[in-house]
Amino acid sequence: MNAGTTSAWQPQREIQIIAGTPRGAGLDRTARALATALESTGALDVPVKVINMPGDASRKIWKHLDRHPGDPHVLVITSPNVTTDYLTGLSAFDHDSYTPLAILHDEYLSFVVRADSTITGGASLIDRLRVDAGSVNAAVATSLGNPNHVALAKVTAQAGGNTRALKVFAFDSARDAIDNVMAGGTDLAVISAASAVPELTAGTMRALAVAASTRLGGCYAQAPTWLEQGIDCALSVWRGADGASGLAAPEISFWNQAMASATASDTWRTAIERGFWSPLYLDGKNLHERLARERAEMQSILSELELLRIS
Repeated sequence: MNAGTTSAWQPQREIQIIAGTPRGAGLDRTARALATALESTGALDVPVKVINMPGDASRKIWKHLDRHPGDPHVLVITSPNVTTDYLTGLSAFDHDSYTPLAILHDEYLSFVVRADSTITGGASLIDRLRVDAGSVNAAVATSLGNPNHVALAKVTAQAGGNTRALKVFAFDSARDAIDNVMAGGTDLAVISAASAVPELTAGTMRALAVAASTRLGGCYAQAPTWLEQGIDCALSVWRGADGASGLAAPEISFWNQAMASATASDTWRTAIERGFWSPLYLDGKNLHERLARERAEMQSILSELELLRIS
């Protein structure tokens, strides 16, 4: 039996961890960190392979998972977008269609612009949003109505602007959103903090604010939180893992134990620091309660934004 697990079921062949974004983007970073942490704990006696399936706003991975019902050897990296995509009518499924296994960590959102942008800081953005929210073109990943979009709407509402006038464009990954801002297609991007690190480090982008409770370190050390700027917007996006539909209790138990051990490892703690993430691990009852609560909250928010399609 593998170290750190007492489950009656054990993997019999290679494990696939599927990320719906390109290599280096948000879901991929979580997939690779999880694979490395699982290997570091000795929880697996079989190989682990990370597979990237970008496109269709990260929804290709679910079609792949549909081809493996009841197979515990295939995992996908997931996020709140699964719930918001369902509520906005972009997909016909939510987490209940599969087997939620764990939330692995939280990831803060950042608001970034090109270094030469006329939006010079958080106050400048707030002024633009208050006077004419429709004049701001924003890029998010990976779909409209997701937490990135909600964070922008929260800032707009508190600035006194019209949230329904916002021009928001969804891209298949945070890296695609950043590329669009750099090309001049949109004014700013609301993305996971780690996604903009290369540009912030190179000085080609600036961070207007982070939607965190306290300042981040590294290249974000000089970026104020929205809370510091008088805007109540501390919003993070969790990353987790789902399995195929129809997994058996011993298989779920194995993955709960393996992932709990992986996220308690030194290897995972290093990934947390490197990715500007926050520790968060939930499985079992706590996970399902969180998903139900989040769905209710998102229904209310998306209804206010006139994006709700499923009651």
